[in-house]
Amino acid sequence: MTTETARRLPGFARSTARLVRRVVVFARRRAVAFNELWKHSLQFRVTVSTLALSSAVVFVLGMVLQNQITERLLDTKRTAAVAQTRAAAETAAGELVGLGDENDEALRNRLENALKKIAITPTSQDAAGSAAGTFVPVLASGGHDQSGAEPRFAGPFENVPPRLRQFVEADQMSFLEHTVPEAGGARTTYLIVGTPLRPVATPLQLYLLFPLTTEQNTVSTVQNTLLVGGLVLLLLLAGITNLVTRQVVRPVRQAAAAAEQFAGGDLDQRLAVLGEDDLAKLAVSYNEMAASIQRQIRQLEEFGGLQRRFTSDVSHELRTPLTTVRMAADVLHASREQFPAGLARSTELLVDELDRFEALLGDLLEISRLDAGVEELAAEFIDVRPIATRAVEQVRVIAGNAGSSVELVLPEEEVIAEVDARRVERILRNLLANAVDHSEGKPVVLTVGANETAVAITVRDHGVGLRPGEADLVFNRFWRADPSRNRRTGGTGLGLAISQEDARLHGGELDAWGEPGNGACFRLLLPRRQDVPAGDSPLVLPPPDRFAAEVPLGVVDVTPAPEAIFAEREGIGQ
Repeated sequence: MTTETARRLPGFARSTARLVRRVVVFARRRAVAFNELWKHSLQFRVTVSTLALSSAVVFVLGMVLQNQITERLLDTKRTAAVAQTRAAAETAAGELVGLGDENDEALRNRLENALKKIAITPTSQDAAGSAAGTFVPVLASGGHDQSGAEPRFAGPFENVPPRLRQFVEADQMSFLEHTVPEAGGARTTYLIVGTPLRPVATPLQLYLLFPLTTEQNTVSTVQNTLLVGGLVLLLLLAGITNLVTRQVVRPVRQAAAAAEQFAGGDLDQRLAVLGEDDLAKLAVSYNEMAASIQRQIRQLEEFGGLQRRFTSDVSHELRTPLTTVRMAADVLHASREQFPAGLARSTELLVDELDRFEALLGDLLEISRLDAGVEELAAEFIDVRPIATRAVEQVRVIAGNAGSSVELVLPEEEVIAEVDARRVERILRNLLANAVDHSEGKPVVLTVGANETAVAITVRDHGVGLRPGEADLVFNRFWRADPSRNRRTGGTGLGLAISQEDARLHGGELDAWGEPGNGACFRLLLPRRQDVPAGDSPLVLPPPDRFAAEVPLGVVDVTPAPEAIFAEREGIGQ
């Protein structure tokens, strides 16, 4: 190997490797495209399956037909060749009568003359002989009693295979297909028929070599015809299958498209009914189902609208008498010191219930506006941390009465997001009040986290927690985990439902997690920009401290937290 060749080898290897990688990438892409088309197109699957099965059937039928035709041609050739050989043997035996102990030259001359006689004998008049076609005769001496002597022959004796000579020399008429190499590298297949000559004094054998070129050409023509016919048949089957499948799949696709549009809100979408076949019955059934669903949806919408209007009207109408009752209750409450003890206590209870009633009316009006879709989001870019601080300050008194502390974990840098401060503060206030109500006197932690696209706020308590399945029910209106449990916060049962609607109004979401004995955690996820989806949350659910030990109660100092986070902790009930 020269130095120049050694230098070229690495470049050639790299080029080959790049070519192989391109081929592999191309094959993978085609495989992925085929897989996607296979999974999503019924028409493609049916067509490919039919084509594959038809190919197998056509291949088997083609092989059977080819074998049958080939065997029939060879059988006909063998029968005619055997008859031709017998006739030629009679002619050769007549020419070689009296053959004795001639020398080699004389024996060869008589054999040559017999071959010429065989070649010009009009055996073609025989039907079997004419069917055998042309042949090359060979005469040879030898036999089982002269096995040690060198055979003497006339004609291309070297083309006769030894295994055929063994049978013929043993006085057995035999035939064999044998391929002989020709000059120029060509190869010719012969049907060679051999027979011993009788009665001849010297053992002789006659071999006729019938070329099978015509039969091979016929078989090749049959093969080509079967191949072309099979391909044309497969293409026709693929086209017919594709056409038939399309007639079935097209209405199904139209039904799927109509169902998607119907699910998207186009309740007037219907299918065209053509004919009276099964697909037409499917279209009629679909149209009847769509009409029934449309009627029910409109009835539900009307009922929901009436219900929302009723709730809104009742809430508005109750405000006037409630205002009057509030004024009277305030007067009584201001003069309660002049009343007996029982009456003074009743006055205090009246004022408390009126406060709760007013809160309930306010929540009902808010939820009715949210249901009606008339609420608007007054979003602006502000820092979320002060919102969380204000929400914590508003529930400190409630937490102190419940014997719980509220911890605040905020990032050190600003968390700017496009939010409605009033709604976010209301969400956090509702979550904190709910956590304090179920904390069992244990700490409540509010954590703020952010990434490039989202802001997440979690409210974690270590109280009674939620049983399996209750995390999906906590946002239902007026739902309570434990109906027998006394509320400390005086909630209306609509706070979490309103919070969830406020989160959706921001384009975010409100999730809940809880386990019995490990407390609960609510996560508010908001996008930092209203035109950009929130994406992944910077705070996870379940929380990392789901199995952490209980935090001891008592006085907690405000100390810097690691990783640029500070926590505000305050002891309650000192």
